[in-house]
Amino acid sequence: MWGIIARLAKQVYKKRIAAIEFQMQHPDIAQEKVFYYLINKGKHTHFGKEHDFYNIKTIEDFQKKVPIRRYEALYPYIERVLLGEKDVLWPGKVEWFAKSSGTTNDRSKFIPITQESLEMNHYLAGKDMIAVYIYNRPGTKIFSGKVLSIGGSHEISRYSNHARYGDLSAVLIENMPWFYNLFRAPAKEIALMAEWEAKIEQMARATLEENITGIAGVPTWTIVLINKLFELCPCKERNLFEIWPHLEVFFHGAVNFDPYRAEFEKLCPGDQMRYMEIYNASEGYFAFEHAFGRRDMMLLLSHGVFYEFLPLSELDNPLGKTYTITEVELNKPYAMVISTNGGLWRYLIGDTVVFTDKYPYTIRIAGRTRHYLNAFGEEVMVENAERAITLACEATGAQVSDFTAAPIYFQEGKNAGHEWIIEFSTPPDDYQRFLDTLDDMLKVLNSDYEAKRYKDIALKPPIAHFVPHGTFYEWMKRRGKLGGQNKVPRLSNDRKYVESILSLLKELQLPYHTLQATAAKDKNIMPASG
Repeated sequence: MWGIIARLAKQVYKKRIAAIEFQMQHPDIAQEKVFYYLINKGKHTHFGKEHDFYNIKTIEDFQKKVPIRRYEALYPYIERVLLGEKDVLWPGKVEWFAKSSGTTNDRSKFIPITQESLEMNHYLAGKDMIAVYIYNRPGTKIFSGKVLSIGGSHEISRYSNHARYGDLSAVLIENMPWFYNLFRAPAKEIALMAEWEAKIEQMARATLEENITGIAGVPTWTIVLINKLFELCPCKERNLFEIWPHLEVFFHGAVNFDPYRAEFEKLCPGDQMRYMEIYNASEGYFAFEHAFGRRDMMLLLSHGVFYEFLPLSELDNPLGKTYTITEVELNKPYAMVISTNGGLWRYLIGDTVVFTDKYPYTIRIAGRTRHYLNAFGEEVMVENAERAITLACEATGAQVSDFTAAPIYFQEGKNAGHEWIIEFSTPPDDYQRFLDTLDDMLKVLNSDYEAKRYKDIALKPPIAHFVPHGTFYEWMKRRGKLGGQNKVPRLSNDRKYVESILSLLKELQLPYHTLQATAAKDKNIMPASG
């Protein structure tokens, strides 16, 4: 049976490799094809008529006629679609919407999911991800078992008589062709359960006896599931291969994997396991890791998404100068602007990316446009924080499960600073050294932070609260944010998340301890590797 499936799969995916190689070699042509396809579709919509799509002949015309919009500015159009109006943003009626978790603000977002975006973006990109995986690992036996998909926690609901919604994973499961279910677990009725804790229990019980060959999910929630598996099936060692001996790949996304890598390497020892990062959001499937062992992901240029890249200095300018794929510079952060076959037009998705290579164009997610620390001009991005956390862990033998940070504002006679809340799965051998290393590595990784921290003149040494295991889980639970697509906000320019967690600790009378980093002194800080 496996031999037949493998031969059929290789024939199907061989064709996709040729298409992937074309976009790698001709990124400009690939994006031009997508652009003109979108414009030709969009000219028949209310949005297209309002923005004179019939007279758009070039990308420059498009950029002049259509302003860049955040979700709030596009919502009046989306609301019309939700209420059943047709031909608003995309031709025809749109029945499905992905409800975003709204990690950067508290308002949920409803992202239109058209049939074209399902087939030409989400499903095609998933197929291409598997094609690249097979190409890189020709001896794979991934089809001999099932891929465990750890999706979100929202069942399908009705917004109106005309629209249904759920989180992205629920929408994809509800609409995927029947034969996909031969290769995925758990069963649909478990995958779509709304109550997250009951769902984890059922998912663990349902997959204990399955032949799981791959996992797809967010690292944080994947570890929650693995812990439940070990509760139900005690192993001699915490070794996932004792439960699933043929497990060979983890497709992961949503958060930086580096802080979790050591934990997964302990759970899956040896060289059997491969890790492949993906960039799949409610708005579209944008990129995946095309070579094992690299954090960089290949941007998908032929999958119904036209990309523009906005320098961060232009972030609040609706007519800001954007750059197309062949105009970008390497190692410079850009906010990503997308136009899609889901009816999003020049939409500021909220992610910042850095290009690390060309041909193929590869990116690294730097953070969120509203998810950074810049209260005092320090411009600390999520990527800086996660890298510094990883280096501090390496220096002290620790493993961080979650963290968040916020500003400490200037007070009379007192300097400003940063306040961290950190939860460990494995505590450091020295908490003070961990915090000092975190502070030092941020100075190495970010010259603006280093300048503000110079001799503690502008920013005092950071303060950290080291909280009990399970704190973030309880906090997310109380906010109704449990589930595969919900993420802990890493950095914020206000104190609402930090204050909320500290209030929870006080309410539950949970013990934690607080330290401040060592004051600035003359010392040589070696540049961080990587």
